[in-house]
Amino acid sequence: MNNQFWKDKRVFVTGCSGLLGSWLTAELLAQGSQVVGLIRDIVPHSELFQSENINRINVIYGDLCDYALMERVVAEYEIDTIFHLAAQTIVGIANRSPMSTFETNIRGTWTLLEAARRNPTIERVIVASSDKAYGSQDELPYYEDAPMQGLHPYDASKSCADLIARTYAHTYDLPVVVTRCANLYGGGDLNWSRIIPGSIRSILQGAAPVIRSDGLFKRDYMYVKDAVHGYMLAAERATEPKIRGQAFNFGLETPVTALAVVEQIIALSEQPEIKPLILNEAKNEIEIQYLAAGKANELLGWQPQYQLEKGLAETMMWYEQFLQSH
Repeated sequence: MNNQFWKDKRVFVTGCSGLLGSWLTAELLAQGSQVVGLIRDIVPHSELFQSENINRINVIYGDLCDYALMERVVAEYEIDTIFHLAAQTIVGIANRSPMSTFETNIRGTWTLLEAARRNPTIERVIVASSDKAYGSQDELPYYEDAPMQGLHPYDASKSCADLIARTYAHTYDLPVVVTRCANLYGGGDLNWSRIIPGSIRSILQGAAPVIRSDGLFKRDYMYVKDAVHGYMLAAERATEPKIRGQAFNFGLETPVTALAVVEQIIALSEQPEIKPLILNEAKNEIEIQYLAAGKANELLGWQPQYQLEKGLAETMMWYEQFLQSH
């Protein structure tokens, strides 16, 4: 990354209190950016609050779908860079209550992009899509030119948001870049239904971690700091003709089963005798997903710095400190 690039940049981060948003905000502050963060619900245990970075940014409390608010923020703070990370990200919640997921993930995306389109200070917009936007594909790994065909509520919401983001790039020449990441993990993810934070908490509390599936679903897991690096590289290059309007996959290209991830966490813990509880009750989930990340390497110079064991070890340290203090 260009260490001088971010100094004094006026950056709007939606979803700044989430897993990726917290760590991205920390890195932007470290590099001298002026950060404006959108928060809908206060989550006092999030990394943004734990690190006290919440006190170092301008906080906007409100809803992504409030167009007047989005336009006011972008205009009044003279935003030049947007990282759009805000989303309803839990697959189970999307399956049970699709409307709120569609509202946030789809309507929220076009609301923000429309505000960006109408403000001349905007120089780059990075929109967080997901590997789930591809839906289920016959060929693996997923390449960026594969069709968007999510068939379940969360997957479909990301397919739609992804297409809308690139529509704004190609129709209105808005400097948008779309990111599609593998499953992110790291300290500060408080969605305990997710396999990594949930398993770590269980193990640190001496309980058996629970696997909702049969344990054989395969995913590519990427440490949050590698994602931050990818997002910032994409933003730095967003105005270049060969980058703007493009989508980039970020992942390790090494899918592992849910059971293998949990066993790795157990091996890193002080209780190697613990055995996971396999429920085998997951529905509406894709059996295997992983991304080809060659495009990000070739055009952005991005490479992951954390293999699974190293990333999990750092993550466990975060949760150990967190759980001891709460």
